[in-house]
Amino acid sequence: MNDSTKVIVFKPRARMLLLLGDQLIKDPGIAVFELVKNAFDADSPDVTVTMSHITDQKLGTIVVEDSGTGMDYKTVTEVWMEPGTDYRARQRARGERTPKYHRLPLGEKGVGRFAVHKLGNEIRLITRKLNAPEVVVEIDWTEYSQQKYLDQIPVRVFERTPKVFLGESTGTKIEISDLRNDWSRGMVRDLARAINSICSPFENIKNKKEKKTTKKDNHEFTAKLVLTENQDWLEGILNTEKVLEYALFKASCEITGTTLKYDYEFRPYPAMDAIKARIVKQNIMQLSQNKKENIDIDVIEKQIGPIHLDFYIYDREAKILSLGVADKQGLKEFLDKNGGVRVYREGIRVYDYGEPGNDWLDLGAKRVNIPTKNISNNLVIGAVSLHYDKNIIFNPDKNLGLIEKTNREGFVDNAAFRALQWAVVSAFTQITQERNKDKLRIRNAYNSSKIKEPVIEDLTDLKSLIEKKGLEDELGPYIDRIAADFIAIKERFLTSASTGLSLSTVIHEVEKGVQELSRAVEEDRATPRIKRLARHLAELIEGFASLIRRSGMTREQAKIMIDQARFNTELRLKVHGITLVTNFDQGDFEVKCSRRLTIATLMNLIDNSIWWLENKWGESKKKKRIYIGTSKEFSDGPAIVIADNGPGFMDPPEYMVEPFMSRKPDGMGLGLHIADQVMRGQKGRLAFPDKGDVSLPTEFDGAVVALVFGGNNR
Repeated sequence: MNDSTKVIVFKPRARMLLLLGDQLIKDPGIAVFELVKNAFDADSPDVTVTMSHITDQKLGTIVVEDSGTGMDYKTVTEVWMEPGTDYRARQRARGERTPKYHRLPLGEKGVGRFAVHKLGNEIRLITRKLNAPEVVVEIDWTEYSQQKYLDQIPVRVFERTPKVFLGESTGTKIEISDLRNDWSRGMVRDLARAINSICSPFENIKNKKEKKTTKKDNHEFTAKLVLTENQDWLEGILNTEKVLEYALFKASCEITGTTLKYDYEFRPYPAMDAIKARIVKQNIMQLSQNKKENIDIDVIEKQIGPIHLDFYIYDREAKILSLGVADKQGLKEFLDKNGGVRVYREGIRVYDYGEPGNDWLDLGAKRVNIPTKNISNNLVIGAVSLHYDKNIIFNPDKNLGLIEKTNREGFVDNAAFRALQWAVVSAFTQITQERNKDKLRIRNAYNSSKIKEPVIEDLTDLKSLIEKKGLEDELGPYIDRIAADFIAIKERFLTSASTGLSLSTVIHEVEKGVQELSRAVEEDRATPRIKRLARHLAELIEGFASLIRRSGMTREQAKIMIDQARFNTELRLKVHGITLVTNFDQGDFEVKCSRRLTIATLMNLIDNSIWWLENKWGESKKKKRIYIGTSKEFSDGPAIVIADNGPGFMDPPEYMVEPFMSRKPDGMGLGLHIADQVMRGQKGRLAFPDKGDVSLPTEFDGAVVALVFGGNNR
């Protein structure tokens, strides 16, 4: 049998280009978006999209025109006419910026030009480079639908004496006719919003504040939509800059490497005279790594570059809006359609982050879980601004940095994108907590009903009313029974919540214990060591089991409860390299309390310290330490004091014990709230003593919390 091997090449059909245009570009809006980005890469200060007779496919035209550098005949034939060229990608890799506005190119796949096919069948491109003739390209896309090979369909390209770009002018003009869609009012309004969002409104505001009056100074890029008919279709589209004025809360953040700086401002409306403005400047804050999902947050190492964030956050409650917003419905509709956190690279939007169907930060789910404390997309207008660091050397072969998807809808889900997500979520968490402080102040200032203990105070008021009416004999026993049953139910749920927060600790501790015992059995035949580890594990589980057993208020020794909490968290502390120090110099004491709730509370406070020591200090502080000891320095009773040498608290005590208040990016914000409720239920209190209020070794200069057993323990 003869070897008849042949060397052949692919023969692409012409319709492949049509498929690329349809598959890579989702809708006409994205198609226009791509053409606008091309103008940005061409170093143009602006771009104008003019639409004429667009309700009629045959008569309608779309013209996209810029005043950028333009192209000469060689660039058109050797770059523009080569689909998939890496021309722009190589420019980025070399760090090559445009001469006038010093931009790095956004395009990198060489397929954005197929956006024109999504808009119409007949294309005429006119372009001119400085000191060169105009170049004209004419394409009839209908010819590509025939069963011909790509090299069988000629494209008409010719040079001519300038007729459009006269004198020293340069640029590119794309005329699109034989439209593929009848454009409706809704489509045009969506396109107008997309064009308005192409450039970050925050960049424009920043430039105005810095009094950069020319585009050459501020590198501003503007995009404009013009309708030759039906101009009324664009009426009522709110200007973003005007909407930003209605935001009660705003913040700007800078993320470099693994650190965060932010400026936060609460700006009450002039009519909100019952509450004062507040400004916070956070200089340097270490962001936590996402160890659960193994995400390294270092945005420089991941070749993302420094990140700038702007957040404008709103309060949509009718009573609050009435104090400062004339068109309340218009603002709500604008936020419903345009709210969210968008991404801008080099000042130009990366589609389609922040669109209604792309909740890339998962804000909606967080809002559903905790509706009063989290911020959904229709409460924020935000921008993530990415600017290439001049020190970053791009290497596409290593899949580093943020890489746009071929279909132009966002970034590839690689390590860099996950780092970007986590960094933004981490920063947004801090701003959310600042906003929640002021939200609480607003609630207290403008909510006529005072905050009270749920149910119990209502029952007390009801009982007083019953006594006034002389009905205590008939109704009093029922009210007493309701109150007693509610307190019992509350205590049971409080127990469940407290032990539930300890579940992750239980899993960690038992898991580590089983692993250590397994290693001992495998490596060590010395039975005393194995028995010791097995006994330790059994006692550990017994200690955890005691947390879920029913028990009332009993007399308990503080030292015994501290020792049990320490024992229950011993292995986890060891894994994280944290030393726990106990101190009973002020003596032991006996209190009447719920043993399981107190131990669970101590474990949760230890767990909280572990998280902050591990995520904020990391490896930068070699000796991570936690302190637990007894104290008799409080006027209202003995106390157990827990302290660490971590970063300390950033918020006032009355705020920290509110439910769902957390500065952890994935935190529920229930730990301190439940600890506070546990101590209240035991006629004690959760205290946050200042330095000097309690005797502590000087090294414990971080967070300090005290369980003060007052009332019947005096």
